[in-house]
Amino acid sequence: MAAPSFSTTTLTPVLIHLLRGASDLASVAATHAKLLKAGFASTIASSNHLLAAYCRCGSMSHARDLFDRIRDRDVVSWTTLMSGYTASGRPQEAIAVLRAMEFSGVQPNVVTLSTAASACARLADAGLGRQVHARAEVAGCARDTIVCTALVDMYGKAGCVDDSRAVFDGMAAPARNAVSWGAMLAVYSQNALGNEAIRLFAELRTSGCGLTPNHFMLSSVLSACASVVRLSIGKCVHGAVLRLGHGNHEVIGVALVDMYSKCGCYEYSRKVFDRIEQPSVIPYTSIIVAAAKYGHGRCALAFLGEMVDRGVQPNDVTLLGVMHACSHSGLVDTGLQFLHSMKSKYGIAPCPSHYTCAVDMLGRAGRLEEAFGLAKEAQVEGNEALLLWNSLLSACRIHKRLDLATLAGQRVSEFNQDVAGGLVVMSNAYASAGQADNAAAVWSSMRQRGIQKDPGCSWIEVKDVSYVFYAGAVSCAGARADEVLMLLDELEYKMREKGYKGRLGSARVSDAHEDDGDGGKGVMVGVHSEVLALGFGLLVVPKGMTIRVIKNLRMCCDCHETFKFISDIVEREFVVRDLNRFHHFKTGSCSCNDYW
Repeated sequence: MAAPSFSTTTLTPVLIHLLRGASDLASVAATHAKLLKAGFASTIASSNHLLAAYCRCGSMSHARDLFDRIRDRDVVSWTTLMSGYTASGRPQEAIAVLRAMEFSGVQPNVVTLSTAASACARLADAGLGRQVHARAEVAGCARDTIVCTALVDMYGKAGCVDDSRAVFDGMAAPARNAVSWGAMLAVYSQNALGNEAIRLFAELRTSGCGLTPNHFMLSSVLSACASVVRLSIGKCVHGAVLRLGHGNHEVIGVALVDMYSKCGCYEYSRKVFDRIEQPSVIPYTSIIVAAAKYGHGRCALAFLGEMVDRGVQPNDVTLLGVMHACSHSGLVDTGLQFLHSMKSKYGIAPCPSHYTCAVDMLGRAGRLEEAFGLAKEAQVEGNEALLLWNSLLSACRIHKRLDLATLAGQRVSEFNQDVAGGLVVMSNAYASAGQADNAAAVWSSMRQRGIQKDPGCSWIEVKDVSYVFYAGAVSCAGARADEVLMLLDELEYKMREKGYKGRLGSARVSDAHEDDGDGGKGVMVGVHSEVLALGFGLLVVPKGMTIRVIKNLRMCCDCHETFKFISDIVEREFVVRDLNRFHHFKTGSCSCNDYW
């Protein structure tokens, strides 16, 4: 029986179908060989399919060789190669291809320009992105939905949020699809503009032409709620997640774990995590980081053991979360074991963040000589080095080691930015040791260098409205300001009956963590912001509900004691999120066990 013969029109679609389904280099190369043998590989259509297949496999060397052999390259050829370079993390080469394309006389289309914008997004280069935007205007593609969405993303990745919004607002309402809305939401969320993201999501729900939010939109707005600690809105979004049937999506699950943990609801985070059927490394890392923030060191270790038993390999962020959990739980030796064994046990080399965490861990435990030894041994530079020495400086002050604090302060002062907090701690270390002249000298140096410290503040959310308090300033409470002060006076009297020795507000040398003075000596600091926020919360948050306070700095020892006393007196629970971790106050004690 004679073998069947196949015509060009019969065989070519079959081979192209094979190319589209190929996911590895061997399959693509085999199909390429069949096309060559059949004599069909020289057509532009076959060449473009081959080019796309090589790019899809990530084999850019094969893709480039093939591209260079194509005689009559069309816009699809050029765009496919650009897309391959962008997807493989080589955006500079993608931009070089765009320039060569224009030089060759081939005109870009909307896919070319959106791909170029995506390459600029990976580079976070607004200058190059503006050139692509200008090319889109010249080509008449600047209002195309695909191009606009790519430009929104590009400007957002480059930190040019206003430009992103301008492009988004320039789109006709019918042209804004789910991807466009999602891109703009992600821009706000990724640029720490959570309230703007929440407002945009509300706009989508009221005037989004009937669009239903997808899981990417929902995860973006949940991240926004987490960043600005908007628990009530986050719960509403969670409700929307369930109504829309996205409750089992891992991306949503991770966003919910993060949102609830950052809003002071670790128990809810745990419940969400427990409902993820087969968690990957990302959900495990999220719940480990959440446990770390609450000082649940042994829970974090249990999660790590569980994920390893399930065959899920931890990454560097997972192990950093475990080390943070050990640091906030006093499990110092366990944390150090992770530092020294992560390379041999998990194949992960310690990075600067791991060393910074280990130094903080030792300093928190008062093992300052070991901390200094590790700090000098670690190869840490740039911002990580500043974090390391700031952490060590704070530990030296807390443990009253002025000699070591001076050494750490000298290292902090060598940096040119983000040093205000460290220098204030150094000033307070001098002040605590009775060296007022040295404390004043630090402030004088800060003034000469133009260094200003952001004031400490705390905020509380009541009925979707955030109330921000600063030390000694109760005006945020509005008409209830006098009630807040009267309540705090009453509570101070009851605290003294129970043995409280401090004062809620008094004249003092500038505080270690919240200073509104100018010069750092003998100023009226007044009541700290978290205490004012608590007083307001006691007036407006119904009994039975947990009062949640957020603070932008580390909670000081005096306020920590105050919260413990008041939780016992009023028989209510408080959750405070400070710069480092969460504190859960209940019946006169704190979840941190006074170790933070």
